Amino acid sequence: EETLKLIDCSLYDEQHLPPARRLIQPNDLVVVFESFNDLNFVYATPNDIFSNRNGHFHHNDFIGKPYGCKIRSKDNEGLGFLYLLRPTPELWARSLPHRTQIVHELDASMITHYLEISPNMTVCESGTGSGAMSHVILRSIAPKGKLHTYEFNKMRVGKARKEFEGHGLGHLVQVHHRDVCGKKNLLAAKNGANSEEGIEQSAEDDALTDATTDVDNDDMNEEEEVDDGKGGFQLGQAAAHAIFLDLPEPWLAVPHAAYTIKPNGRICSYSPCMEQTQKTCAAMKQNGFHSLRTVEARLKEYYVDEYEMETPPSDLLDIPTEEAVSLEKERQVGGTQKKKESEDKTDNDIKVNGKKRSNDSVKGPSRKILCARPFAHMRGHTAFLTFATAGNKLRPDPNASHT
Repeated sequence: EETLKLIDCSLYDEQHLPPARRLIQPNDLVVVFESFNDLNFVYATPNDIFSNRNGHFHHNDFIGKPYGCKIRSKDNEGLGFLYLLRPTPELWARSLPHRTQIVHELDASMITHYLEISPNMTVCESGTGSGAMSHVILRSIAPKGKLHTYEFNKMRVGKARKEFEGHGLGHLVQVHHRDVCGKKNLLAAKNGANSEEGIEQSAEDDALTDATTDVDNDDMNEEEEVDDGKGGFQLGQAAAHAIFLDLPEPWLAVPHAAYTIKPNGRICSYSPCMEQTQKTCAAMKQNGFHSLRTVEARLKEYYVDEYEMETPPSDLLDIPTEEAVSLEKERQVGGTQKKKESEDKTDNDIKVNGKKRSNDSVKGPSRKILCARPFAHMRGHTAFLTFATAGNKLRPDPNASHT
C-alpha cells in the first residue's frame, strides 16, 4: 500500500512567537501580580531587586522558578509576597509603562474580531503609542504574519522597537517613524508655500525637538527612515489585509489606507469623539469603503465567589384559612379575645402542624453556593469603533497628485 510521506517541518523556516517556557530564564519578561488591581512588570535580571510596599524581592529568586509561582519577600519576616505570571497581551496592557492612552482588552478583542485578523496576515497600525494593541495583533498574525506599525513621535518609536525586541517579537513587526496623515505636506499646501520648503522646515523642527528630547540612542537600533511629509504607508498598492487607525484625525489617513489595503480588506478607526467618527465615515464613503458600522463596547464585570448559606427549615408554619381569619377579626371586634392567648404566643413558641416548635431548635446544615454580583463601578466610555470593508476596485495613490 502506498503511504503519504510525512512533511519534515524542520526544513521550513518558521516565525513563531517566543517559546512558551515553563521556567523563568534571565532577561525574560515577567508580569508581577501584587494585588487584584495592581500589576507591574520586570525583566528577570541577575542580582537586581524589585521593591514595593510589601518588601524587597530578589530577581535571583525569580530565575529558575515556574511561571505562576508565589515568591516571599526577603524582609518583613517573609510576610510580603507576589505572584510571577507569564506575560500575555492582556496582562501586558495592564502593567506596561503608559506613553499614551492604550486600547483596553475589550476594545482590542472587538477590533481583532471585526477586522478578521488571522495568522500570516499583513496588518498596518497607526499609531503605535504604548504598543498594547500591537501585541494583540502580533499574537493573531503569528507565525508568519507581518505588522507594520507607524508612529510620528521619534522617542516612542525607539521605545517600541526596544520592547518588541525584548519580548522576542522583532521578527513579526516593523516600526516606522512616519506620519501617515501627511499633515506636514497639507500644512505647507494650506499656507501656499513651496512643499519642499515646508518639509525642510519641518525637518529642522524635528531635529530641534530630538535635540531637546531625552532619546536613548540604544533604542534607535534600526536604520532610520526619512519622513518626507507626504503621508501614506509606503508599502505599495493593495499590500495590507487589514488596517487599524488610532489617530486624532483619522480621516486624513483614510485615502492612503484605501490605496494600501487589499480589495475586500477590513479597516477600523478608533476615535473617542463622535465628531471624529462622523468625519471618518464621510472620508471612508468617498474612498470606496462600504458596509460601515460604528459600535461602542461597555464592560460590566461580575464578582463570582462561594457564599455559605443556612438551609431553611423544612417544617412550614400553618397558613390560616380565610374562615379562620374572619373569625379572628370578629373576636377582636367583640372583645372576646383573652389577653392570656396573646401573652402565651411568643416568638419562641409557635404551633406548626398542630405541634409546638421552638425557634431555638437545631438549624439545618449550611451549604456553600456559587453566587455572582456586579462590581460597583463599570468602566465608562472609551471610544467609538468604526469598521468598514474596502471595495473591489483599486484606489489611486493620493501622493501621485502631489508629484
